[in-house]
Amino acid sequence: MTDTLSNPLDASNADPFEVAALAAADIARLSGVEKHDIALTLGSGWGKAADLIGETGATIPATEVAGFSKPALEGHVGTLRSIRTPDGANVLVIGARTHYYEGHGVRRVVHSVRTAAAAGAKIMVLTNGAGGVRETWSPGQPVLISDHLNLTADSPLEGATFVDLTDLYSQRLRDIARTIEPSLDEGVYTQFRGPHYETPAEVQMARRLGGDIVGMSTALEAIAAREAGMEVLGLSLITNLAAGIQKTPLSHGEVIEAGKAAEPVISALLARIVEAL
Repeated sequence: MTDTLSNPLDASNADPFEVAALAAADIARLSGVEKHDIALTLGSGWGKAADLIGETGATIPATEVAGFSKPALEGHVGTLRSIRTPDGANVLVIGARTHYYEGHGVRRVVHSVRTAAAAGAKIMVLTNGAGGVRETWSPGQPVLISDHLNLTADSPLEGATFVDLTDLYSQRLRDIARTIEPSLDEGVYTQFRGPHYETPAEVQMARRLGGDIVGMSTALEAIAAREAGMEVLGLSLITNLAAGIQKTPLSHGEVIEAGKAAEPVISALLARIVEAL
């Protein structure tokens, strides 16, 4: 059992991939499932999808798995769930995301992704709640992530590790998602460090750089997923228009409420997409 005060990833000599292997072994032992095929990280507004994917075989408190700790953010449930789909696929649902702004370091941020890879997952589905830069988007709208801008000034890759990110957000998986919902729009996700919301000037900077979505997660996780050899599908729930685009002040309460309002629709959509993967 681990917590924020005794986490093996915090040791200076820790190998993050060895810790991920330990975590995968914990999941196999506690779930009774030796290998998972797909992994989902469920961000704000996406949580109900776990109830629609299939039959839950095990729900594991994240603190019972090596390297995980209790989530700091409301809207993340703090568990790992092993679910079997009607087609027989094993899905690992991660409700224990560590955000970069929590200050635990990048290894903790991407530990869930590396654990999913060590557990056998070949597809990583990353979801989030985020701000929209395009005026044509509305709160409650899901969009596919086509690419990202990593403005954290950090990376999960260590040493001389050179990984090609050309097709980081899989075109194949986005095409599958559009067979389920042809109207899905897509855009470039911009990860800021947080935890403060972006200023209107920063939003305009992201727009000029090619960003369509602004948030505080996902990009670092996607890089780690690609390093691990997984195929990545990213989806954002637009919970609000970004600062300066939206004329009223931003609040976390607004994000939570928008996520709750959209949750039934987007969760059903995500469950259908996962079934098609």
